[in-house]
Amino acid sequence: MCPPSQRGVSWHTLATILAMSRFVRSERRKLADLFSTVGPDAPTMCTGWVARDLAAHLVIRERRPDASLGMFIPPLRSHARNMLRSFASRPYPDLVELVRNPPLWSPVSNPLVEGMTNGLEFFVHHEDVRRAQAGWQPRDLPKEDQAALWKSASLIARLRLRKFPAALLVQAPGFGEVTTGAGGEPLRLVGAPGELAYFLSGRQRATRVQIDGPPELADRLRTSPLKI
Repeated sequence: MCPPSQRGVSWHTLATILAMSRFVRSERRKLADLFSTVGPDAPTMCTGWVARDLAAHLVIRERRPDASLGMFIPPLRSHARNMLRSFASRPYPDLVELVRNPPLWSPVSNPLVEGMTNGLEFFVHHEDVRRAQAGWQPRDLPKEDQAALWKSASLIARLRLRKFPAALLVQAPGFGEVTTGAGGEPLRLVGAPGELAYFLSGRQRATRVQIDGPPELADRLRTSPLKI
């Protein structure tokens, strides 16, 4: 019998998928609890959206793929906006319960794929609510959750920063580092995995990271239009 790594899916890969699925379920539960605590009109880090709007976005993403396409296909944007308004007008407790209990048939939240499709989504939007409230502090996440976030952050760093005009080193002490950028002067971005993931999702100003290098490049990195 050949070892697991030669049969298609290694035990390490399976363990990673299971860890990510557990992380998604935990973030979903905590976000739903936070939605209930702060109320429908609480601010979020998503410009123009309060908690009700963000909850509606998550529900649409999982339950209405036709409306979700509006984020990427211009002709469907009007449909997406109308659908968001429709879901956001529902009774808020009902909306939160839809976030808490995703449909098993969903292309993004079924158990086979949720670890890959929802890990960063729910972490970032959980932080979008947390960090819009007064007195927020970075969470002390378990090591396995940080490891899962680093996998996502390191991939995003390679993709989103590959054209950035610097020789960029992204480091998560204790978890790893990646090099990216288009080359040029050296620049180093350092932080905990969760902070890096949030930074790379376009929320640079609301993160606790360290940037070492030429001030003009550091400022440019902090204001680049990065999107999740």
